[in-house]
Amino acid sequence: MRRFVLYVSLLFGLSACTSTPKGIEPVEDFELSQYLGTWYEIARLDHSFERGLSQVTAQYSMRDDGGVRVINRGYSKEDQAWSEAEGKAYFVEDPHTGHLKVSFFGPFYGSYVVFNLDDAYQQAFVSGPDRSYLWFLSRTPEVSDADKQRFLKAAKDAGFDTNALVFVEQ
Repeated sequence: MRRFVLYVSLLFGLSACTSTPKGIEPVEDFELSQYLGTWYEIARLDHSFERGLSQVTAQYSMRDDGGVRVINRGYSKEDQAWSEAEGKAYFVEDPHTGHLKVSFFGPFYGSYVVFNLDDAYQQAFVSGPDRSYLWFLSRTPEVSDADKQRFLKAAKDAGFDTNALVFVEQ
């Protein structure tokens, strides 16, 4: 019985990691082919895996199994070295909904929710499974002040802690 309870707890815990935060809706009519390529991280809610990194990029390309190859890269001034992590991502619902699950650690997946995306696929707002994860991504390393303000307003309106945001040095 204990083994079953542990199994069920793990199952529910892992499924929660691929959910969307309450009130956050992934974009519809998502086109992966347009999303692939290089994105620059403009802002983020900080976590240990990115703390202190600048010049952060995410590179998305197709995997042979139909998933997405993810390469996140950033520079650590403290270590004077580049840090890189390779992961994989798959759609949670369907290939036209901007909701994927991403893994950098074996069988453990976390939610990747594109909840705001311009028509030209030049800027994206991305959430994780809860409001402690947030990224502003752009195809260019710099964005206008108007774009930053649009992001801040959308993030605040969606319930994210905008005071904790880190704007990334590119």
